[in-house]
Amino acid sequence: MTDTTTPLGTQETPVDPVDRVLARADARSGVRVFGAAQALQDTATVDRSGSDGDQWDREDRAALRRVGLSTELEDVTEVEYRQLRLENVILVGVHPQGEQADAENSLRELAALAETAGAVVLDGVLQRRPHPDPATYLGRGKAQELRDLVAALGADTVIADTELAPSQRRALEDVVKVKVIDRTTVILDIFSQHAKSREGKAQVELAQLEYLLPRLRGWGDSMSRQAGGQVGAGGAGMGSRGPGETKIELDRRRIRTRMAMLRRQIRDFAPARDAKRAERKRHTIPSVAIAGYTNAGKSSLLNRLTSAAVLVENALFATLDATVRRSAAADGRVYTITDTVGFVRNLPHQLVEAFRSTLEEVGDADVVLHVVDAAHPDPAAQLQTVRDVMGDVGARDVPELVVFNKADLVDDDTRLVLRGLEPTALFASSRSGEGIDELRAAIEKALPLPAIEVRAVVPYDRGDLVNAAHESGHIVEQSHEAAGTALHAFVSERLAAELAPFRV
Repeated sequence: MTDTTTPLGTQETPVDPVDRVLARADARSGVRVFGAAQALQDTATVDRSGSDGDQWDREDRAALRRVGLSTELEDVTEVEYRQLRLENVILVGVHPQGEQADAENSLRELAALAETAGAVVLDGVLQRRPHPDPATYLGRGKAQELRDLVAALGADTVIADTELAPSQRRALEDVVKVKVIDRTTVILDIFSQHAKSREGKAQVELAQLEYLLPRLRGWGDSMSRQAGGQVGAGGAGMGSRGPGETKIELDRRRIRTRMAMLRRQIRDFAPARDAKRAERKRHTIPSVAIAGYTNAGKSSLLNRLTSAAVLVENALFATLDATVRRSAAADGRVYTITDTVGFVRNLPHQLVEAFRSTLEEVGDADVVLHVVDAAHPDPAAQLQTVRDVMGDVGARDVPELVVFNKADLVDDDTRLVLRGLEPTALFASSRSGEGIDELRAAIEKALPLPAIEVRAVVPYDRGDLVNAAHESGHIVEQSHEAAGTALHAFVSERLAAELAPFRV
């Protein structure tokens, strides 16, 4: 078995820890890894033009960001001058032979997830082996090396680039002597920090409890049993004798009770959402759902298209709650655009289930605007990841319009490669405004047309019907005559019934 790590060396100049890990992997394997995967956008290319509107929510979030460790005060008088000490983490990953490029993208994405959650990445260990070790994930020798690395750097946490089994997590913690978490835990932590609405908070808590339930651990008194029979002053007498329940069993029952309550609470949110959706359908208002990989620029694109001023931040999963905004086509038709939660590779199934009500916006849409980060080194993986999740929520048959965002960050050669992936895709930039007009025209063309064709002369005192035809229908021809406004249009059944007395 061959691993791809070398002992930690001293660096004279600051080097990105993920670059250092991957450089060691390249040196040992002799494989040239594809590109530099940037899960977070380069700060030099972040949009600061003000096109996203006033981002007050972003300032509030930064001011109240929760960090991994509590603040440390030597004296209460220093409360105004204390400094937050972020959690220092080390990344670990395992990949089989021939999948080093995918391991690089995944490790960089994990580093971006850790940074978004409020941690500082110090270093990492990347090992090549056919299968992860069933006991400690890394194997005995590599786990010992990880323990030495943790001690040398003073790390607080180890993050594994996978979903660890409870036994693997406990065994690795016993070796490295610090907290060990996995990729799923980091994603759930980010979601808990960024949830804003009542429904979003309930969905995140449900996902966290589903993940926690099989991973409860008993320490000391947690494994002791409740005394049965007439024991001590608190004996319950007959009917209570027996071995009793352990504390951990009580905790599991409380978690299941809380999960049942959260599921009922999430179901109670559904009628209001369904009523709004039914009202839009009753008025035949088409809907467009923006879906895509996290940090691909969905919210920025929504702001460009509708001037919505939705929260935009250079972070993974910055927005979780569905945001619906109204827009109008060039011919006057009104439609809605919905910004949904972003996706990521290996998205925890607990989140897919918990956010199913939010993701239903994608399945019920008339058009899905699939946003892909054009500057990402592996856009094909982004496309596949999003389409897999869309298939899980029943949106596979919804018409899809692919747009490569951040087109101002790629050259012509990269555009040719992307065009090979999706020949009909559009290129746009929410930062520079490139391709926004073409994108808006493509959305309007993809919107479904009403089914009923009518020709009518509407009296001038019924201008409300003409206005409704402009908003919810498609006007083919319009002219003004002595008797009223002559319309040739495609409208909904409801509006066609109202225009019936004036049809010619």
